[in-house]
Amino acid sequence: MNYKRLETFVWVATLGNFRKAAERLHTTQPAISARIAGLEEELGVKLFTREGGSSPIVLTSKGKELLPYIEKILYQTEQLRKRAAISTAYSGVLRLGVSETIVNTWLPDFLSRLHKEMPNLDVEMTVDVTANITIGIKDRSLDLGLLMGPISEPNIINRELCTFPLSWVASPKLDLPDRLLYLEELTKWPIITYAKATKPYVEISQKFRELEGPPAHFFASTSLAACRSLAIDAVGIATLPNIMISKELETGNLRKLRSVWTPNDLKFTASYSDEPFNPLAEVATNVACSAAQEYDKTQHSNGAT
Repeated sequence: MNYKRLETFVWVATLGNFRKAAERLHTTQPAISARIAGLEEELGVKLFTREGGSSPIVLTSKGKELLPYIEKILYQTEQLRKRAAISTAYSGVLRLGVSETIVNTWLPDFLSRLHKEMPNLDVEMTVDVTANITIGIKDRSLDLGLLMGPISEPNIINRELCTFPLSWVASPKLDLPDRLLYLEELTKWPIITYAKATKPYVEISQKFRELEGPPAHFFASTSLAACRSLAIDAVGIATLPNIMISKELETGNLRKLRSVWTPNDLKFTASYSDEPFNPLAEVATNVACSAAQEYDKTQHSNGAT
């Protein structure tokens, strides 16, 4: 039985649309139609029906009955490939969503390992905030997200990757006192932080709203590199991952501030939808976990905190 036909059937059933299935499988809509027609002829049953107008394509009763069996066939096929160590069998495109913190740390090592593991694989990478990557994972426009997780959905697989502590930092030009600082003392300058649609921004802005006195003003950005540059240029006070400011602390362009409160550590996961089974995302997740663990070991051996 033709593997591509079975794979196409599962994706059309999942997405409810021939065009979306064609985009996902990097082929044309007529090719999708031909595969489904061929499978229906081979099985001797009607698998899909359209209810009319712009309604999505839906499974027939027989299609619903056969779906779990076909999903199992695809899953077992991929398990066979893995046990046979056929790395060259993995080809196609992996649509990857990445948080910028990962981009600035162990992403290059991950991509190098991924190419070694699956040399026939192409990667389409999107660097974005976690909220947008999460949407992409849920609507399956992305195969895998390396993000601030986990994603709380029953069909989403979440694997822990790494944790990055945050610190308050500022340029020595601001001449802040070298002692424990209250948050009220920081509001004299703009608070440079993550974009609005992120966990750190929500946590930080909520904490500052609880303070008495004048409100804090926020300079939010999707670019951590931009936040770091603004802090170096003494535009304001920033909260950044320790891993991104080690060089600036050594050179004296930035200094850590001691404060009565610091945001929670950033916890990252590799997250992907397992319905339908996605072998590329599963293998890539294993590679990401290895790269993150190796990076963490290297940082600890170098004395990074």
